[in-house]
Amino acid sequence: MWFRNLLVYRLTQDIDLTAETLDAALASKPAKPCTHQEMATYGFVAPFGKGADAPLVHASQDFLLIAARKEERILPGSVVRDALKEKVDEIEAAEMRKVYKKEREQLKDDIVQSFLPRAFIRKGVTFAAIAPKQGLILVDASSTKRAEDLLSTLREALGSLPVRPLNVKMAPTATFTDWMKNQQASNGLHLLDECELRDAHEDGGTIRCKRQDLGSDEIQNHLAAGMLATKLSLAWEDKLSLVIDDKLALKRLRFEDLLQDQAAEDGGDDALGQLDASFTLMMLTFVEFLPQLIEALGGEEIPQGI
Repeated sequence: MWFRNLLVYRLTQDIDLTAETLDAALASKPAKPCTHQEMATYGFVAPFGKGADAPLVHASQDFLLIAARKEERILPGSVVRDALKEKVDEIEAAEMRKVYKKEREQLKDDIVQSFLPRAFIRKGVTFAAIAPKQGLILVDASSTKRAEDLLSTLREALGSLPVRPLNVKMAPTATFTDWMKNQQASNGLHLLDECELRDAHEDGGTIRCKRQDLGSDEIQNHLAAGMLATKLSLAWEDKLSLVIDDKLALKRLRFEDLLQDQAAEDGGDDALGQLDASFTLMMLTFVEFLPQLIEALGGEEIPQGI
C-alpha cells in the first residue's frame, strides 16, 4: 500500500472522526455494479480485503484509509455518432423531412440506452488517507477531478466536509526556478534530473527535460532568459522521490528500498499485516515530509476567515 500520486487537502475545521463513525457513514454510499441502463456508479469499498464483512475503513495508529470505486460503461463517441447519422439519414429519406436538434437529441438518448447493456465496463479505485490530528486528507490521484469525486461523495456521506486544497504563500514556480538557479533546495530536498520549463510570455513555449543535468549551461541559459520551472523532480532524505508541479500535485512517488524493506519486515507473513505495515510507514513518512515540503515552499497560505 504505497501511494503513487498525492493531492493534499486541508481540513479547515476540526472534525470528530473515528473509524467506527466513518465506517457507518461510508456504508450509506456503497459501491454498486453498473446496471444495464446505468452509465456509471460510484461508492465506497473496503480498502483491504473483500466480502460483505470487510470494513470500509482501515485504521492504523491515528490514520484512516478509505477507498472509492467507480464503474463506468465505455461507449465510444464515434459509435454513437455513426449510429445516429445512420438513423437520421434513414428517417429523412423515408419521411422526406428534416430531423432537427430536439429530435436528434432524443434519438441519441435512445441509441445510448440500446447500446449500454453491451458496453464494456471499466473499474477504477481511488484511495484516500485521513490524518485527523494533522488536519489533512491525502488522495492518491493524479487528477483533481478524480480527487474531487471522492471528496464530494465523502461529503455526502458525512453530511459536511470542511476541506480545501492545500496552498502555499509563494508561487511554486518562483521557488522551483530559484532552486534550479542555485542548484540547491532546502529542508532535506534535493534536485534530481527532470524539469519542465515554460516561457513566461502568454504564448511562450514549454521545454521538458528528462535525465538531464539541471545545472547544465543549456538549462541555466533558459532560466537566465526568463523561463520558469513549472515541474521538478526531487528526492527527500533518501526516503522518497517524486515529481512536483506548480499546482502542488505530487506524482511518480517512489518510496526508497529502505522503507519498503522495513515495511516488509514489520508486516510479517500475513498479507493484511504487510498492507497495514506499508500504509502505516507511508503515513508516518508523509506527516514528517509534508511540513518540510510546505516550509521549503514558503509556508502554508491560510485564507482569511479560516
